[in-house]
Amino acid sequence: MTSAATRVLIAEDEALIRLDLKEMLEEEGYVVVAEVGDGQQAVDQARALTPDLVILDVQMPVLDGLAAAEQIAAARIAPVIVLTAFSQRELVERARDAGAMAYLVKPFSKNDLVPAIEVARARFLEMTALDAEVGDLKERLEARKVVERAKGKLMADRGITEAEAFRWIQRTAMNERTSMRVLAEAIMEEHSVTEPEGDPAAR
Repeated sequence: MTSAATRVLIAEDEALIRLDLKEMLEEEGYVVVAEVGDGQQAVDQARALTPDLVILDVQMPVLDGLAAAEQIAAARIAPVIVLTAFSQRELVERARDAGAMAYLVKPFSKNDLVPAIEVARARFLEMTALDAEVGDLKERLEARKVVERAKGKLMADRGITEAEAFRWIQRTAMNERTSMRVLAEAIMEEHSVTEPEGDPAAR
């Protein structure tokens, strides 16, 4: 299984949920490298262990999950999934702004967990690729926003997945020797994008 080498850090202050989560992950072949009960420990352990993925509960002592997510995401340590007992839109947006790549609403099952992990890891790789293009932090954030919007437009126009939309942007930007941000801005300006011949994502 591809997840066998994926090392996960769990931060959850409720021991029972932490245990359930660990069992779910291990059953799917993930390796839990640390379990902590507060946000500050999560940040410290993430820095020390550099896991492949960090799962954070929002409500935690010392440092809450969103603040911890922000620090871990800013340091580009690993993709972050946020756990919450609430599905409010505002909280989801705050988690995204903090750098979370995906979120899960409790109670959740393995059927929810595994896809969220795949989404988080794929988005983290996208962000890393995008950040390699842009040095300035403010410009980086703007680039991310416009690429997210362009991905959404491509997904709606073509009925393709988020990953396919990003690959199309990445590949087309390389072919046209431009940046992903410039291409994404062009996508948003045009009513429809001219599809390159033989592009599997365009079919």
